[in-house]
Amino acid sequence: MKIAQFPYSADNLGYVIYGDHSALAIDGGAVDAILEFVQRHQLQLTHVAHTHDHPDHTCGTADLRKHSGAIFLDGAYWLHHSELSIDGEPVRVYATPGHTMDSVTFHAAGSLITGDTLFNGTVGNCFSGDLNAFYTSIKFLMTFPPDTIVYAGHNYQEYAMSFARLLESDNPYIAAYLNSHNPSHVHSSLKDEMNVNPYLRFNDGRFMDVLKQKGLPVSTEYERWCSIMNLG
Repeated sequence: MKIAQFPYSADNLGYVIYGDHSALAIDGGAVDAILEFVQRHQLQLTHVAHTHDHPDHTCGTADLRKHSGAIFLDGAYWLHHSELSIDGEPVRVYATPGHTMDSVTFHAAGSLITGDTLFNGTVGNCFSGDLNAFYTSIKFLMTFPPDTIVYAGHNYQEYAMSFARLLESDNPYIAAYLNSHNPSHVHSSLKDEMNVNPYLRFNDGRFMDVLKQKGLPVSTEYERWCSIMNLG
């Protein structure tokens, strides 16, 4: 199983998870590019899904279905199902509420397609208003192996590192992280994120000192999470 990335609009990123014959499109706003890709690789686009129900992530769904006959798997579907098979290999789907309450993350081929829950270098806005749910989702994503690849819903990597540098100007990992940034294939490992992403560093001693210096609560893990979310 493989994953292809498709940029669209100003900074959105969509994906196709595919095997030898079948494919699943996620956040398929790059309609023409996705249809060309599946045709060139002689694939059948069998399913279309979203990481969440914001219009910049759902805008290509109707056209993809129209031109491919793919089945649309909406948020209600994932309430009762946690897995989809592509050519006999599993794509697992996890509820990761916080950015929105319907946010989900797709796990396949050693990668996480995280939508606007976890970006490369930052996290999404908490539009749901439920910081505790967001915290639980981020903690869950942090449990995956360090070499897991993170594919996000937007390319915010350079902007995110500007903010990270404001907080930790002496972080030795930021320069290498930026040097590895490839706008034609935006991704990072979970290990990279643990080293540079402020929103995943709330248990790091040096980062805790940053929060203390700003007079923010640090007594518990959840307090530290709320402190960094309030900074952003």
